Amino acid sequence: MSKDWSDDIYKMHEKFGVHEWVSKQHEDGNKELLQKYIQFRLNMIDEELLETRKAVNTEDWPEVVDGLIDLCVFAIGTMDAFGIDKHKAWDEVFEANMIKEPGVKPGRPNRFGLPDLIKPSGWQAPTHEQNIGLLEDL
Repeated sequence: MSKDWSDDIYKMHEKFGVHEWVSKQHEDGNKELLQKYIQFRLNMIDEELLETRKAVNTEDWPEVVDGLIDLCVFAIGTMDAFGIDKHKAWDEVFEANMIKEPGVKPGRPNRFGLPDLIKPSGWQAPTHEQNIGLLEDL
């Protein structure tokens, strides 16, 4: 059983030539095609989200699980395809979220009784400026 989704996606992209293809387009300066490729991947995320919502509405729970995994595959895979350090990005967001405090956001009903994540004074959003991979060239 795998414990590293990021590595699994890397291996999948290696098998299917994604890294090689993206690198070739980048080397050839094919910015427009790479922009279309990232839009395609984002469209696939939208499609998977829609399918997952439909599965929830029809109470097709196995399909919900499949849809949630597909969302992860496309999200993590897009970062992988464009050379973004996924672990670094995750750590930045995780660290910023862990600094937040439990509370209630004014003006937003909380129907579940779970706390909102409240940004404490001085909280800083994660920064990814040094970790955008090939997106820098789009």
